[in-house]
Amino acid sequence: MAPARDQLPDDVTTLKDVIIQNYYEVEALKEENRLLKAALYGRKSEKQTPEQSGQLLLNFGEEAEPVIIPAKTEDEKTSVKAHSRKKSGRKALPEHLDVVEQIIDISDTDKVCGCGCQKARIGAETSDHLEHIPAKSYILRLVRPKYACRSCEGTEDDNPTVSIAPVPEQIIPKSFATASLLAYILTSKFADAIPFYRLSTMFERNDIEISRGTMCNWAVRVSALLKPMLEVFKKCIFAYPVVQADETGLQVLKEPGRKASSRSFIWGFRGGSPDKPAIIFYYNASRAGKVPMNFLAGYAGFIQADGYNGYKFIDNEITQIRVGCWAHARRKFVDAIKVAGDNAQPGVAHQAVDIIKQLYSIEKEARDKGYRPEQIYQLRQSASKSVLEDFKKKLIVWQSALPPKSLSGKAVSYTLKEWPALEKYLADGRVQIDNNLMENAIRPIAVGRKNWLFNDTPEGAAASAIIYSIIETAKANGLEPYWYLRVLLEKLPALKSEEDFLPYIPQNIDRSMIQAMKDKYR
Repeated sequence: MAPARDQLPDDVTTLKDVIIQNYYEVEALKEENRLLKAALYGRKSEKQTPEQSGQLLLNFGEEAEPVIIPAKTEDEKTSVKAHSRKKSGRKALPEHLDVVEQIIDISDTDKVCGCGCQKARIGAETSDHLEHIPAKSYILRLVRPKYACRSCEGTEDDNPTVSIAPVPEQIIPKSFATASLLAYILTSKFADAIPFYRLSTMFERNDIEISRGTMCNWAVRVSALLKPMLEVFKKCIFAYPVVQADETGLQVLKEPGRKASSRSFIWGFRGGSPDKPAIIFYYNASRAGKVPMNFLAGYAGFIQADGYNGYKFIDNEITQIRVGCWAHARRKFVDAIKVAGDNAQPGVAHQAVDIIKQLYSIEKEARDKGYRPEQIYQLRQSASKSVLEDFKKKLIVWQSALPPKSLSGKAVSYTLKEWPALEKYLADGRVQIDNNLMENAIRPIAVGRKNWLFNDTPEGAAASAIIYSIIETAKANGLEPYWYLRVLLEKLPALKSEEDFLPYIPQNIDRSMIQAMKDKYR
């Protein structure tokens, strides 16, 4: 509601201050509105268009130096870096697939030449096409022959001595669920984001009735058997001095003492040696810092996360060092660029993104050259450190010049606030520049949530976290989830302790077992 005329200050200077303050607030609201529209209707990628790139930079603040682009002379030649072009054309179909030939021949009349002679076959032209038959289900009927001694009939118990093979131990006793069926159901939901009710409908197409409730019950019971694997994963994570953490929201309808609309959380932790990573997801109704603090109790090393306050407890720990995420810092400047539009003149946000690109290009150089951690550390000290020092000076200048409620102002403030954590990646070559590996691991949960929307009970949410942990760890170790689960679940009835699971965790499993399983059912 606008103030009455007599409520406005009479002093001109004070009135100007009010007008300027209101102007900045209105502009901030306009930016937020444009950002929401961009999130709904705009490009999702953070890649910039040529118009958004920061090649033409504005001079903002006294210490920001203008970029001078010299004009080309007629004698100057432009050199183009050599590049390789991807081979065009369709990728060949897999060689292991069966081939069924269909001969498309001409008529017998067309095989006779105009001169009256019979035409001879001189070759053939072939083209491959892919046929698909829906997944095949069949009944596995276990037959256990019974044997008895006929000569012992008529003894005092009047029963023959009967011998029969014991019933094989089942994953879920008194059910028809097999390792193959469970692997398919779990992969479909937790790797491919297909809700159980859709899976139930898919089974109905083949006249197979498996209700959503049955599949939920199976998932909970399998997760309970797989739970010891998470203790093995946790030991792998704690054995390496770098952990990445992140969390994502989740709705649980029947959380005791909470409304169905309340927001709960799945917490994720990624660690272990780079060649054998482990990922653990953990369900908790709370987003408080006590959740990661309890999980990471006793851990010593770097903990990388975004700027959420729930991770700030690390700053008070002696053996734990909090590392920031440059992807999060960059994202805030990208948001400012998005709301400015493609035709806007490059400004502070563009300069910031270009500087962060320099940091990432240094990391890319290290990856491309296959640097070891100690070499990465040396490269960062010689190249990245000076870029960061110059960047911080610019941020301080920009902070005093920008409206604090603008998106660019917020991005600058966030980066400066997080600066001690953001520059920590320089301290060790084993630390990543960002938290993207953990974000990529937790993204399937966010994608799946759009399909299955919520969990019914806390037990179901906890079971989902266990299964996601195993599937994402398998993927991080280069394993295809279905075939890995197929082998793991075949062995599951015999696995009781952490020691039993050790040969079958994704980091240790004999991959020839998985290949043999694939070959058996192709």
